[in-house]
Amino acid sequence: MLACVDVDYRPDVTVAACVLFRGWTDAKEAGHLVERGPVAEPYEPGQFYRRELPHLLRVLAGVQEPLEAIIVDGYVWLGEDKPGLGAHLYEALCRAVPVIGVAKTPYVTTGSALPIVRGQSLKPLLITAIGMETAIAAEHIRRMHGSSRLPTMLKFVDRLCRES
Repeated sequence: MLACVDVDYRPDVTVAACVLFRGWTDAKEAGHLVERGPVAEPYEPGQFYRRELPHLLRVLAGVQEPLEAIIVDGYVWLGEDKPGLGAHLYEALCRAVPVIGVAKTPYVTTGSALPIVRGQSLKPLLITAIGMETAIAAEHIRRMHGSSRLPTMLKFVDRLCRES
């Protein structure tokens, strides 16, 4: 099982969502989970994981099947040996599940990110990973269903967060 996760922040609640799917090219989800929790911590530059990680762990706790990989909206690495959200998630899960970061905008020091282009978009997605080689992670994201820049499952988890 594969999972895409995302978090949406609101003044009174934080919503975390997880979309589960069985294969990298799947067009339809196998299931999803949504958790509503307390207001997120304030944003701190370079410390984004502190804001999002507790909510991701809460929604992932509801997943019943073993995961092959987790895809986060953001970075695994913020630079050489500087962990981002994905690396912190990997550690919090006892290094048991590879984590792939899919970022839409460059971070100041994202030298290790591998850019890929999907669909007709000229703007690359920036891929980082832990627990698997970045090139393999990038190929998985490139193959995911959807003809636009963002894969279908990433669009779905984003919408699920915002609409729940």
